[in-house]
Amino acid sequence: MDITVVMWLGAVVLTLLGVAGLALPALPGAPLLFIGLLLAAWAENFAFVGWKTLTIIGIMAVFTYVVEFAASAYGARRFGASGRAMLGATLGGAVGIFLGMPGILLGPFVGAVIGELSLRPSLPGAGRAGLGASLGMALGVAAKLALGIGMVGMFLLVRLF
Repeated sequence: MDITVVMWLGAVVLTLLGVAGLALPALPGAPLLFIGLLLAAWAENFAFVGWKTLTIIGIMAVFTYVVEFAASAYGARRFGASGRAMLGATLGGAVGIFLGMPGILLGPFVGAVIGELSLRPSLPGAGRAGLGASLGMALGVAAKLALGIGMVGMFLLVRLF
């Protein structure tokens, strides 16, 4: 099999895994997506997509992490969460990764509730903190997906035009 075909197959697989990883925390979405697009450009000897475009795509990949943390913190803060609740949401999300889809969805909520309850014994306040952390996480995933689609879109626009 020709090396170019192998490179393109690898690029497609990595790009698809990268897009999936933007929504599934078990996969490093942005790095896989960037490497997939880099491999696609390399398969064509950078004839269409050059280093300027790849640098912009790389910056967008890094920005997915900034957006993820900022959105979770904003969501939790917006609903009145304390620093402990935000830390709990982060730890709950990390533990939730190992528990499958229910853990991914419930981990930040439970973590924020426990963190808030450790500071103030107010169940309604803790519930709001958990809701805020969960909504922030959902907004973060949506923003990461938007950035990922933008990365692929930029690659395709430069490649096709």
